[in-house]
Amino acid sequence: MEETKFIHFDLLGSFSCREASGGEETKNAAAGKKAQSFLQYLIVNHSRHISAEELIGRFWADQSSDPANSLKNMVYKCRNMLKSMFPDGGNLIATLPGCYTWNSTVQLELDSEQFEQACLDARKHSGGAYLDSLLKAIALYKGDFLAGNDSDWVLPLRRYYQTLYLDVCKMTLPLLQEQERWTEMINICEQAAGVDFSADTFIVYQMQALIAMGHPERAVSAYQTFRELLWQEFEIDPGEQIEQIHMLADSMCQNNGGNQDILKLVAEIELDTRAFFCTFGVFQSIVALERRHLARSGSSSSIAIVSLGHMVTPTTDARRLERVLLEGLRTGDPVARLDAGSYILMLTGATVENAWLVMDRLDRTFHKVYSHSKASISFRVVSLEPGVPPISEETELL
Repeated sequence: MEETKFIHFDLLGSFSCREASGGEETKNAAAGKKAQSFLQYLIVNHSRHISAEELIGRFWADQSSDPANSLKNMVYKCRNMLKSMFPDGGNLIATLPGCYTWNSTVQLELDSEQFEQACLDARKHSGGAYLDSLLKAIALYKGDFLAGNDSDWVLPLRRYYQTLYLDVCKMTLPLLQEQERWTEMINICEQAAGVDFSADTFIVYQMQALIAMGHPERAVSAYQTFRELLWQEFEIDPGEQIEQIHMLADSMCQNNGGNQDILKLVAEIELDTRAFFCTFGVFQSIVALERRHLARSGSSSSIAIVSLGHMVTPTTDARRLERVLLEGLRTGDPVARLDAGSYILMLTGATVENAWLVMDRLDRTFHKVYSHSKASISFRVVSLEPGVPPISEETELL
């Protein structure tokens, strides 16, 4: 009876192979993208017989006048590729009636399958063994599934393994945090962010670990990078939890001299000369405080929503509007972004009539500075009167 040969293929990250019995990594034979993708398809589906109809439908649907012959030529190419990688392997791809399969004398090991099994096995453990098994699974993920191959059949599998990996990372981070294993947390967060940079979980744990290690300045830097990427890709701001951690890290940077008097620290913070730009959550808190102040003082303040019309240059006009608001309002006026093209602001001590004068000035400033913009800005002004439902006025300044 012929001895079984074990071959290991790495599909997570760079595509490579070796004999599973401790052999050296084998260089892949030179091949075109289609031939390599075809071979990879055979490898991924190594546990079953693959029909000729399936392969033709997958690789030559409406693209060949003689798909059966194209299939035979491709199988011939793949056999030669495998022979150059494993000279002593013999004929590794067997032909059966109407289908193809791997020779019964060879058994394939795939790192993607090992990673998947490690993820499933981790759930069977508890305590320290549970964390160890999670870390083992994470270590097996060397990169995206078949990176560089963007064939239709690859993409769903790539997303599947990415999701498995991200889920395992999310399960691992709180356990590492309990044990104060900050460096491992940071490494996992940085690697996971390479798969999905927009996930709040990883920037939150990364910033928390950096702060715990005494590096608030690195936490602020990580936040700034995350914020810029998030806006460039989705035109949204970070969530409230991220903003709160950033505020903590930023205050620690201000207080890096040691035990200083808190009142002195707060009083000496240098103020921005522009309006106060904040998240919507912070804006809500400021408005709530202002309503309390109005109840005691009897004065009035106003809230305004400023929105761009449809005839705008995405991102560009929004940035222009943001600049006009921050530079055209008073230092104490809070401003928050609602979405990609609208902002909300509070005018402290301003009646609705005075607020409209401010809106008119902002509109004229925008079109004077950016005269070539086609943006049509609309304003909605509401009176902030405690205990009374706000009455709104709105118009559009052309």
